[in-house]
Amino acid sequence: MKVLFLGTPSFSLPSLEALHKEVGVSWVVTQPDRPSGRGMRKRPPPVKELAEKLGIPVFQPESKEELGSIVSELKPDVCIVVAYGMILPKKVLRIPKFGFLNLHPSLLPKFRGPAPIQRVLMAGEEETGNTVILMTERVDAGPILAQEKVRVEEKDNLKTLSEKLSKKGSELLVKTLMAWVEGRVEPTPQKEEEATYAPPVREEELRICWLAPSGSVRDRVRGLYPDAYTYFRGKRIKVLKVSPVEGEGEPGEVIDERHLIVACGSGAVKIEELITPKGRRVSGEDFCRGYSPKRGELLK
Repeated sequence: MKVLFLGTPSFSLPSLEALHKEVGVSWVVTQPDRPSGRGMRKRPPPVKELAEKLGIPVFQPESKEELGSIVSELKPDVCIVVAYGMILPKKVLRIPKFGFLNLHPSLLPKFRGPAPIQRVLMAGEEETGNTVILMTERVDAGPILAQEKVRVEEKDNLKTLSEKLSKKGSELLVKTLMAWVEGRVEPTPQKEEEATYAPPVREEELRICWLAPSGSVRDRVRGLYPDAYTYFRGKRIKVLKVSPVEGEGEPGEVIDERHLIVACGSGAVKIEELITPKGRRVSGEDFCRGYSPKRGELLK
């Protein structure tokens, strides 16, 4: 069976590795190399690095038209999409005999869209999961081939939940692909009336709103890890972990200068871990010892 894999970030790696091990991957399509880091040097996406390590030919189309030409020329039996990052043209979806299978990290039809893991955590959900769908021209709206639930633990953040879902999703994907090509799966239409959307995270959402309840502040920090931030004495600090605690004060006010407890719209949070203005990762207590915040001082 000729398998074409489309994926880009680290989330895609367990699926690529598992598919190549169990069924073989003939080709990989990923996004072009992009500038990143302080020097803005072009770097290959994680999927390209793994594919080259596994000896799989890699294509990096710059446009939908180029992607369509590649798929038309290769004529794969099936295409597997895991966080590729480009909407596929309708005519391309008809090329493979067994279609395009997509692994989406949510319990579809809930949290369709590009940021399902972030939005699940930001919403304070206690359960999420993985869904394998047969792709259609509508984003994340194709019929369901398989689904599994995954508990969102209190200690989870964007990094840990992504790792958990990517690993479990790779196992589900392999099983589903085999069952699909063998005719043992019946596609189930999604319930449109239950659909919700997970839009991309906007830059302004990264800034913590201290007017929110303490639980919402915690969920935002978890879902935006490690990029949620606030300002201390006019300088940005990234907040990595907080815990809701009892307390009251003006939103953003430091109400305990030894343990870095900050008042919210209702309740308060203890900042457990953060990145200082100088880029050091420290505990809240270490930050207090080094920067000496004063009771009544505001984080903005």
